Order: sequence, then C-alpha cells, then structure tokens
Amino acid sequence: MIATLPTLADLRLLVTAAGAAPSLHNSQPWRFRPTVDPDGAGPNGAEPNGVDPDGVVEVHGVEVYADRTRAVPLTDPVGRALHISVGAALLNLRVAAAHLGRTPVVRLMPDPARPDLLAVVSLTGPPATVYADPELYAAIPHRHSARRPFAGRDVPESVLGELIGAARTEGVHLTPLEEAGVRRVLTLTAEAEARTEADVARQAETRGWLRPETPATDGIPASALGPQDHEARVPMRSFTGGPPALPTERFEALPQVCTLTTHGDGPADWLRAGQALERVWLLATARGVRLTVLHQAVEWPDTRALLRDPEQGPGFVQLVVRIGYGPPGPATPRRPVAETLDPPAAGAGR
Repeated sequence: MIATLPTLADLRLLVTAAGAAPSLHNSQPWRFRPTVDPDGAGPNGAEPNGVDPDGVVEVHGVEVYADRTRAVPLTDPVGRALHISVGAALLNLRVAAAHLGRTPVVRLMPDPARPDLLAVVSLTGPPATVYADPELYAAIPHRHSARRPFAGRDVPESVLGELIGAARTEGVHLTPLEEAGVRRVLTLTAEAEARTEADVARQAETRGWLRPETPATDGIPASALGPQDHEARVPMRSFTGGPPALPTERFEALPQVCTLTTHGDGPADWLRAGQALERVWLLATARGVRLTVLHQAVEWPDTRALLRDPEQGPGFVQLVVRIGYGPPGPATPRRPVAETLDPPAAGAGR
C-alpha cells in the first residue's frame, strides 16, 4: 500500500474529469462514491471509519454507478448507451488518477446483487512511476462533439493507426471503413434518422434534453446544435425534429467513418466500448482531429445488426464515429461535483 492515500480534494479532481465525458443527449447518467477502509488504521493513522487523526477522509477507491434517473429509455431501452456513457466517464477517471501518479485498478460489474454498481476503481496500489497519459489528461476539457462540416483532407494513416491502437488498449476494435462501407453505414444512419424523426415519442424524449436557456448543468444547449448537410449526404441528428436549427451547410462528399466493435454484447462490453470511445476521442483531440458520434443506426435493432460487415468476422457494432479536421465543437454544460459525488461508504467495493 502506498504511503499516502488520495484525499477528498484528489477525489473531486477525479470526479470533475469523469464528469466531462460524453453521454447520449448529455444526460450524464453517472454517480460516484468514495470507499474507505473499514478494517483498521490506514497508512496515515486513520481510524477504522477511514478518517485520519486530523479528521481528513482517506479515499481508498471509487465506486462508479449508473444513475437510472437520467436514462433515455425510449432511445436506449436496454441501457446500452447508458453503460457506454459511464464507461467513458470511467476512462476519464482512470486518466485523471494516472495524472495524480496513481495506478487505478478497475473491476467491472463487481457485484451481481448491485447491478447499478458498474465499476470499482482501487487507488491503493503502488504509485505510478510516470504519468501514464499526460496528453490525454490535458485533452479532457477540450474534447467536444464536432457537428459542423469537416475539411476535405483525410486523417493520415499514422494517426488512424494510433486511434486503432487506443481502442485496442481497451479490448475494442476501431475499424476505418472503405468507400463502400462508408456509403452503406451512412445509408443505414439516414434510414434510422428518418425513422426517429417520424417517432413522436422519441422526438419528445429528445426535445426534453434541449436547453434553450442558460445556465444549465446538463442537456444540449442551442449553441451545440449543428447544421444539416445541404446535400443530405451526411445524416446529422435533428435534435428538434423539425426545420434545421441552423442554415444547411455542405459537408464532406465522403466522410471518414469508423465503427467501434466488441466481441460480446453485454454490460461489460458496453463499458469497454465507452472506455475505448473516450480514449480514442481524447487522443484524437490531442492530435487536432475532431469526432462526431453518429448514433442513430445503433438505436434501432435492425439497422444496428446491418452495420456489421460480415467480412470483418463476428462482433457487435457499438458506435459509429465520423472523424476529420474542422472547427472544435462548443462546450456543453456539466453537473457540479456536489450532484454526482455521494458521501463515503465505509468498505464498499472492497
């Protein structure tokens, strides 16, 4: 065990980083709870309740929970997108722990009796000798969805290779698509978008996450609504379900599109997909590459099934992403730490 455990100030830094992750409709469906040692004094002379002689709580780890009150049930009926969102927050927490010199040890879905406990992160291992991902940590506040047209130049093969490696680190396959695959995926995305626009209940659910006035702590502000493609080649989501919020613009003739695929299709796989998405997105941000999640086709079971290229072998497409060079997207509001951080639970998650 390391000589000094993280403090609550460290914990707030971790939760702030985690809370900057992407989520469906910026719903931010996560909660965090620190754990303390219930069995005896800690390395700073802490009492069994995890409080040191000066009254400072010593953090041994962090429990990461799904917040079902912030689900998007019509668009995400099985909670797949919710788990991906929490997975992205978990990756940010890991990156922030490395920034503090910690070596986070993660257990996914650790307790079948508590299905909303999606992960436990231990922070009591040996300290990291070097910061594991300094550029990823620096990218966290700058990672935003880019919903405007990208430039005509492709992302270089060398950068694509780095992004593929980033996904592989999390056990997920990032596959850049060739022209035929891009056109197939865009057709499926357009079909799904049209179906969603015709679904009154889903449109009402989406509009419920719009935040036309500020300040807000979640949801989608007007500043984050992007234009539609003037040529209707790149099917961007219509958050309003009606006329475009901005004048149409000409998007790329053939965008660069990738899929994120997992071997399985259960909650742990969804969490891995979320971690892979965020690791790829942070690295892309550090390289000046923008990213848009084209989520529509994975929201309908039939279009999602057709996203998989049989030539790529078995697997489940979790996300479709568009990458390229263009203007950075605007920041979206974030919930304060006080809303997402629960009081310490002695011994939980051990």
